[in-house]
Amino acid sequence: MRLNGPENEPLGIVPIQEALRMAGELDVDLVEIVATATPPVCRLMDYGKFKYLEQKKAAEAKAKQTVIEIKEVKFRPGTDDGDYNIKMRNIRRFLADGDKVKVTLRFRGREITHQELGLALLNRIRDELAEIILVEQFPKLEGRQMIMMIAPARKKAGGGGGGAAKPAEQPASAA
Repeated sequence: MRLNGPENEPLGIVPIQEALRMAGELDVDLVEIVATATPPVCRLMDYGKFKYLEQKKAAEAKAKQTVIEIKEVKFRPGTDDGDYNIKMRNIRRFLADGDKVKVTLRFRGREITHQELGLALLNRIRDELAEIILVEQFPKLEGRQMIMMIAPARKKAGGGGGGAAKPAEQPASAA
């Protein structure tokens, strides 16, 4: 087998008995790294310490990752300007925190006959936030609700501008 030392230095090709003897002398473990190679590659290492360091790296990576939540903001076709502005402020705050926002427009009673009012409201929201959002799901009617999913735009100057231009083109062709 091809053997590497404790500092990952190559020790050459040695028989298994010799590798086990060296591991015993150095008080380390003999770990098979690549079993499919010919000859197989093994390394002398403290396996317990290795597993501990791997676990520590994984925990550190998990601590650094950000969890993206989906926040929902509900509108009605007759939402007045005061309420609209407050909800828009909340949407901006959610997007600044890096969360996705599900904008739900609920129709009650006979309001469902005026879906164009709801679509106009969702388009107004999209147009006001055009430079900071990326539309993931364009307005779609599901039962008595119209739903639109938006996410924060990419941080890059080139990527954000291109992402904001595409959503404006697609609804025109879909409508």
